[in-house]
Amino acid sequence: MYSRVLTGSLYGLSGEKTWAEVDSDNGLPAFNIVGLANQSIREAKERIRSAMENSGFKFPARRITVNLTPAGRRKGGSHYDLAIAAGLLICSGLDIDSKALEELENGETAFLGELTLDGRINAVDGALPLVIGLRDRGVRSVVLPEGNLREAMLVKGMELFPAPDLKACAMHLSGFERLEKHVGCGASGEYRDRDIPDFSDIKGQESIKRAAQLAACGMHGMLMMGPPGVGKSMVGRRIPGLLPPLSYEEQLEVTQIYSVAGELSEEKPLITERPFRAPHHSISASALVGGGPAARPGEVSLAHCGILFLDELPEFNSAALQSLRTPLEEGSVSINRVGARVVYPARFMLVAAMNPCRCGYYGDPVKECSCTETDRKRYIGRISGPLLDRIDLHVSLERLIYEEVSVGSDAPGSSTADLKEGVAAAMSIQQERYKDETIRFNSQLTAPMIEKYCRTDRTGGELLKAAYERFDLSARAYHRILKLARTAADLDGGGDIKEKHVLEALRYRFPEDLMK
Repeated sequence: MYSRVLTGSLYGLSGEKTWAEVDSDNGLPAFNIVGLANQSIREAKERIRSAMENSGFKFPARRITVNLTPAGRRKGGSHYDLAIAAGLLICSGLDIDSKALEELENGETAFLGELTLDGRINAVDGALPLVIGLRDRGVRSVVLPEGNLREAMLVKGMELFPAPDLKACAMHLSGFERLEKHVGCGASGEYRDRDIPDFSDIKGQESIKRAAQLAACGMHGMLMMGPPGVGKSMVGRRIPGLLPPLSYEEQLEVTQIYSVAGELSEEKPLITERPFRAPHHSISASALVGGGPAARPGEVSLAHCGILFLDELPEFNSAALQSLRTPLEEGSVSINRVGARVVYPARFMLVAAMNPCRCGYYGDPVKECSCTETDRKRYIGRISGPLLDRIDLHVSLERLIYEEVSVGSDAPGSSTADLKEGVAAAMSIQQERYKDETIRFNSQLTAPMIEKYCRTDRTGGELLKAAYERFDLSARAYHRILKLARTAADLDGGGDIKEKHVLEALRYRFPEDLMK
């Protein structure tokens, strides 16, 4: 007897339709799964056998062959269990409701879920991109684990049938007791990820606050350099408070990445705030950009539409730092495996911090540096020129005087609310300007778009020409200076890029400490 049940396969964030074909024939009892299935799928044989028997069904003592088609693409994951078990139940003579049978034959209903030995259906990773991919390919409804219901509800219009166990799924198919239907309604935006500290906690350092505001306006990368204790880490961890909430489309995109990475839960089914990722400097290159046997997304993809904060930048592995160059330039990560290629989005704002030398006190007016010139050059040299060239703002921080940090000091300082007001206005200008484009922020401008949107006045153009010749700028550096000047002009109310905007962009591109 033959049956087939629709399920899905996940390749990066792309959910594809996959059929679980089940054939039960006379012969010596055997259970084979074919179709380029990995170890997790091959182990499904024992899970399905025990789940059926412990749910009150008799496992057929026949020659069983399961084919996952299309058979030419590699497949992995435990979410195929439920579809294979449903196909086996049909082959075993389960009386199927005529409506359910029609939906199965037409590929209108898909099955996703991992079975336990006692027949319960466990939640699976990647349910959200799977459901989105199935919807986009004409599938109308999905039977899925209860633990994945809240994230699947983000897919507008999709009919969802959460099943607690295999027995309930069989009752649904037979029509005796249909599962409760839920219809995806989209993102609610009610969940808040975290409380973000305020910029008002930082006394002094108004220049770095301005730089942080400018970086946030256009989602530009920023590198902070200064001695220990001047506030680099504090600034980095407060920048998320300047950014606007994610749009519905961005929420879906980011949540899909977290779903594939297994970082969602029933309590946290949706990412509503821009991600903030701060990996330790011991992280490997594959963990940073993605990879491994399962080609999972790395920190750069988990920071998509948000911030990747790298503290103590020169302490990171050289290979890990160099792996950042492609995602910074292209906004995506491509992971290649034999017979497969996975692409994850990675448009993030890089915020990095570092000391001027290993001891941290080079150029400090109070504490003497203990590093030799060779030591310092070796330390700074761990960050390559091409990587520095991809960071728009290079900011130098200095030690604060006593009056700025003393308890009871009434020196006013900019708060997150003050800075965010300017960010919101500048982003509103960008939103209107790029409403017919595929980008949202100035940092995403392509070369043709720079020609269109980054026109300077006469004095600004002359200043750029002089800087290009004096500093021997690369074409990339020239374009990044223009994009940063565009953001400075937007923060100033929009309009043409003037000389003062170009000057500010150049000042952040060539701070004194990095020029020594």
